[in-house]
Amino acid sequence: MKIFKSDQIYNIGVGGHSGSGKTSLVEAMLFNMGEINRIGQVEQGNTISDFNEDEIERQVSINTSLMHGEWNNAKINLIDTPGFSDFYGDVVCGMRAADVMMIVVSAASGVEVGTERVRQLADKYNMPRFYVINKLDRENVNFNQVYQELRDRFGKKLAIAEFPVEVGPNFFAVVDIIKQKMYTYAHDQSGDVTVADIPADLQDRVDEIRTELVETVAESDDALLEKYFDAGDLSEEELIAGYKNAVKNRTVVPVLCASAATNVAVKSVLDFITEYLPAAGEMPPIENEGKTRAPKDSEPLAALVFKTMAEAHLGELALVKVFSGVLKSGDEAYNFDQNSSERIGQIFLLNGRNKKNVDQLHAGDVGALVKLKYTHTGDTLCSKSDPFKIPPIEFPEPLITIAVEPKTKGDEDKIGAGLNTLHEEDPTFLVKFDTELRQTIVSGQGELHLDIILKRLTQRFGVEVETAEPRIPYRETIKKTAEAQGKFKKQTGGRGQYGDCHLRLEPLPRGTGFEFVDAIVGGVIPGKFIPAVEKGAIETCEKGILAGCKIVDIRVTVFDGSYHSVDSSEMAFKVAASMGFKKAFLEASPVLLEPIYDLEVKVPEAYMGDVMGDISSRRGKISGMDSDGRFQVIKAKVPLAELYKYTTVLRSMTQGQGIFHREFSHYEEVPREVAEKIIAEHRKEKEEA
Repeated sequence: MKIFKSDQIYNIGVGGHSGSGKTSLVEAMLFNMGEINRIGQVEQGNTISDFNEDEIERQVSINTSLMHGEWNNAKINLIDTPGFSDFYGDVVCGMRAADVMMIVVSAASGVEVGTERVRQLADKYNMPRFYVINKLDRENVNFNQVYQELRDRFGKKLAIAEFPVEVGPNFFAVVDIIKQKMYTYAHDQSGDVTVADIPADLQDRVDEIRTELVETVAESDDALLEKYFDAGDLSEEELIAGYKNAVKNRTVVPVLCASAATNVAVKSVLDFITEYLPAAGEMPPIENEGKTRAPKDSEPLAALVFKTMAEAHLGELALVKVFSGVLKSGDEAYNFDQNSSERIGQIFLLNGRNKKNVDQLHAGDVGALVKLKYTHTGDTLCSKSDPFKIPPIEFPEPLITIAVEPKTKGDEDKIGAGLNTLHEEDPTFLVKFDTELRQTIVSGQGELHLDIILKRLTQRFGVEVETAEPRIPYRETIKKTAEAQGKFKKQTGGRGQYGDCHLRLEPLPRGTGFEFVDAIVGGVIPGKFIPAVEKGAIETCEKGILAGCKIVDIRVTVFDGSYHSVDSSEMAFKVAASMGFKKAFLEASPVLLEPIYDLEVKVPEAYMGDVMGDISSRRGKISGMDSDGRFQVIKAKVPLAELYKYTTVLRSMTQGQGIFHREFSHYEEVPREVAEKIIAEHRKEKEEA
């Protein structure tokens, strides 16, 4: 098998909104590179990258997939990421293996929320990127309109690299601005192409776009700008060199066109990648804690496991990007994160589920490792003699939370082990047992994300769970000061029990927590019993009084009491404190508090009214609005109790075009009528128990 070095390897992340045609474009690219002999279709479930049964059933990408092929004596690695927002974590993983982002935009839909999210992620990692306007074979599409929308949205750095001669069913020819040639593609999906000079009726438009491109490239480099001012143009060599440099430095963002379905202009995209984009060996070194690793074979090993997944008959498959050095089968690698050594077994190059065995991966390449003992998603494999930690993957916060419990008693341990394994494979899936809520809580990016995770739990670990709405971590507090006596006296023959204390409860500012004050004078309660009084108060706070919720923001002062020289004990004073606390609490205007979350929703303007109305119906308070291109960003504060499965509701309301972010803000008093229902439900549960 041919060995490619870092200056011959191109790592292209493929991202965009769901339905923009990413998977179909990758399929057509693999066909043109000779990796497959027919172009599969998402609708028929026979594409290379969407091979998982859930992907085939739902006709959406769920996992990041690795593909590769050879073109122009170079290796192109394609990292196909999901567009559906529930699987955004896989986009984040895939981005860490890519050097350049190919953002696919549907000519029929234009800029969508998913387009924006991928572009923001590329910004975060300072990645060069280019846009491919896909689906130009569709009826009623307008290339110029979509290009202008992209430019209005993402800035004047965007520049046309090629444009279609016609769009719609007659989309078969494109004009290359730099080469100044027209490429006409066959009508039979073969990808066969003929090259011709630009027709006279298109020359004016080509000249106009080329002039704009030359100006943009010249402005990206002072030396080129000076030559441009002197000569009024750039030579072809100067333009190409300046263009490549500007694309690498993100001062020019190219826009291409294609139709994956008809295999038109896909070869042009492949040519563009190898001719104008930076290879892996041209990427800057990665830095961490004052150390660097350049993408060279001669550097010490540094590789990132950016995703792990279970593979039938093979076990766990670890997808890896080699940032420096050479990763060889049979070598020992040091796992920086787990402080352990891993022997590297088989190494594969992947095309979806198809695997090719290789002996090594060079700097800049991506592949898959099997049967690693200690390594999980996000771990760094490096040289033990010269260790280096690759900066970690920053996963998105969860957007949905549900409670799970076993369908069959006794499966708790198997479920716990299974859920933890699934978390190691997908760190955007979180699991914990909440001792306060007494529930196992799982969190993820959306309802479909959790559905698929729990389906895997059943398929791989043979256990089933039932889901429920998670309990809300309400809090209890008071609004005024009150005092009460707690007296515990018990005589059962022989030594009795006696404890007597007077407590004062006072409200504290929100967020303060719990304070205990010993104000006893004259020894009316011996000092050795004061800790028991405090313990009784703390335990009552933990259990709650109104609705079984933790009591917060309260000061408890013990200021009087009495004791018996024989019958008093720590237990008696603890019980007395609990009795006094409950009496005083109920007289101090007790209230329930609920967690309030900051909610930020981004939607196309057409859905703004519906979304705002829905937020208001959830007891939300709109706190602000911002315009962001054709999107509106709505900011609100909403009770957590009203956000259960909000991802699904928002998607339904906005036809999949709305996204949101939530973050805990503060606790706030529950409205009286809502509080009464919560308290009544708690009493009912207590009685039934």
